[in-house]
Amino acid sequence: MFRRRRRKKPRLLQWCTLSVLWMTVVILMAIGLAIQTLGITDKKRVMSSQLDQSRVLSLTPRDEGVPRKPCQPKTHVMFLKTHKTASSTILNILYRFGEARNLTFALPNSYQFGYPLLFSTRKIKYYSPMKTQEYHIICNHMRFFRPQVEKVMARGTFYFSILRNPVTLAESSFSYYKGSSVAFKRVESLEQFLSEPWKYYSARDRGNQYARNLMWFDFGFDHNANDTRDYLDLVLKEIGNTFHLILLSEYFDESMVLLKEALCWELDDVVSFKLNFRSNVTVRKLSAETVGRAKAWNALDWELYLHFNRTFWQKVEEYGRLRMRNDVLALQQKRQRLVDLCLQGSRPVEASQIQDKNIKPFQYGRAQIMGYNLNPNLDNSSRAKCLRMIMPELQYKDLLDAKLFPLTSMGKGLQTS
Repeated sequence: MFRRRRRKKPRLLQWCTLSVLWMTVVILMAIGLAIQTLGITDKKRVMSSQLDQSRVLSLTPRDEGVPRKPCQPKTHVMFLKTHKTASSTILNILYRFGEARNLTFALPNSYQFGYPLLFSTRKIKYYSPMKTQEYHIICNHMRFFRPQVEKVMARGTFYFSILRNPVTLAESSFSYYKGSSVAFKRVESLEQFLSEPWKYYSARDRGNQYARNLMWFDFGFDHNANDTRDYLDLVLKEIGNTFHLILLSEYFDESMVLLKEALCWELDDVVSFKLNFRSNVTVRKLSAETVGRAKAWNALDWELYLHFNRTFWQKVEEYGRLRMRNDVLALQQKRQRLVDLCLQGSRPVEASQIQDKNIKPFQYGRAQIMGYNLNPNLDNSSRAKCLRMIMPELQYKDLLDAKLFPLTSMGKGLQTS
């Protein structure tokens, strides 16, 4: 028995040794497999991360926009103030920006630069070609004429303007210029005029630029020209080569965001209240038939609007849709805070309800132009700021006259504090 037991012991030891070896091999294989798996996973994660990053980068120009590069605010600005396009509100923005920084305005002798004649330097108040005069901003009504504008505005001046849908422009123009256009005087309604326009319209009659292709006329071109493709392309190219930015009144807040970006200004510089706008009582809704006739009668303006509508949205895409939405929201929030601070009742009122007659807007034609009452509880600093935001363009121009030409403006203007 003793010998049998000694023979079994080596077999048991051998079996145990083999088991340990197999377990070691299995464990090593498991470890190797785990390392390989983890390596593949990490590689996938890296590749996935790189792919996601490349997707973000590829989407950035379209969806997020390119962040603003370091730049200096532009202070040499030419604004073509077109008629009935929310241009009075932009005028107020430029007046406030320039006044706050002591910039020099090229101001007209009256309130317009000899309109409807083409712009001439002779219409600038106290301008003399014999002396050097730097003008930072020119922005009052004119019929644009580039050679004369370039005589007074520095090289590198930023040129911009604003357009409006010609259909709603025609409705507004009829209401406002009913007494100024001979063609409009001959009819009782815009529908009547557009039903047979050549019956009432003559290119020679006074004020008839208000009755047809008004924006085309303001840009300095023949508003009675035939709308041939060659002529349209020539004029649109000329405008595009002259003006760095064309805005749209229907998308005013988006326009202000594009403007602040192009000028390297801040949102606070372009926040505003709506000025020189009509009461809804005087706004007429046009039939589909009248809309079609308005487009056909104002064919040059319609092509102008369509062309720069496309360039406008191209600039929005370049800016970034999401970035634009965020900035528009920020602009609207800034405006609302100023509404709550500045305005009595937080809303516009009819001219008859404006308590301070010094800030009553000019009334013209059949339009009922709205205005504002200031919050009576403002401190002096806030009152001065708020007053300028609601100040109609005629009164603000008088105020600038008084600051720039104090000796010749005695008795004009209004209290500013």
